[in-house]
Amino acid sequence: MEERAALATVVATRRSAPRPVGSKLVVFESGRLHGSVSGGCVESDVAEQAKEVIAGGEPRLLTYGITDDEAWGIGLPCGGEIDVFIQMLEGELPQDGDDARLTVLEGPRAGQQWLADVEGPSRVLELDGEKVFAEVPAVRLRLVVVGATDTAEELCRAAGALGWGTTVVDPRPGLVTRERLPSPDELVVAWPDEGLEKLELNGDTAVVVLTHEERLDVPALTTALAGEPFYVGAIGSRKTQAKRRERLLEAGLPEERLDGLAGPAGLDLGADTPAETAVSILAEVLAVRAGRSGGRLAERSGPIHA
Repeated sequence: MEERAALATVVATRRSAPRPVGSKLVVFESGRLHGSVSGGCVESDVAEQAKEVIAGGEPRLLTYGITDDEAWGIGLPCGGEIDVFIQMLEGELPQDGDDARLTVLEGPRAGQQWLADVEGPSRVLELDGEKVFAEVPAVRLRLVVVGATDTAEELCRAAGALGWGTTVVDPRPGLVTRERLPSPDELVVAWPDEGLEKLELNGDTAVVVLTHEERLDVPALTTALAGEPFYVGAIGSRKTQAKRRERLLEAGLPEERLDGLAGPAGLDLGADTPAETAVSILAEVLAVRAGRSGGRLAERSGPIHA
């Protein structure tokens, strides 16, 4: 007999919240926990509420925040507020698909779910007089790396841990092997311009060029910058970047397009090894995606979370 379990989902956040909307915690009948809704701040109470649901209680919508009186009790020390919906887990955890999953949060139909075509971020909305959580499938970001180097492997391994799709493009078949590059989802043996054109770069794609050869750099960057990736970066010294810029202009790339090139790619972290360089580059990619500068959080006055 399979162990029964309840599912807790963050359906809304206000101010600074430790986990984003859509975060989940599975509470098993035995007390075992899987996942998180707050990073440990309210999990104990959510688990107790979930046990009541498993025992036959009604699904419930809970709000967790903090006041001065609650500072030593159950709450969020970050000063934020979250709404968590708890219901029985029927079957497997919901999987990402093409349609949004709608869940009624209150009233006699609480817990009832169906799929619908809803766009925008996951959010709580009013639908036919009911409070409903619309969980919209997250867009899967994609990292395309030009150049089958050791840094490419580290970039793909780290991006894969973030849940991104990863591809490496390089025309040299001796370098594009699974022995050298076990982490990428896809290996493409082709000249950069041909390979990138086949991948149909869009606004959910980041392109990083790791080659140091003009014959590879120019077609790769010309194609990437002519497309719609949200990030295009290239490694290399400032001298290399200056020469590369001249070659790209000679190749006919408009000046304004070149302004979108991050070169040298990465944040100023003092990175040295391939793994450190990958962290530096991915940090910049994330910052660009969120519209942030990539500075130190300790020096930021605005919200921490994007």
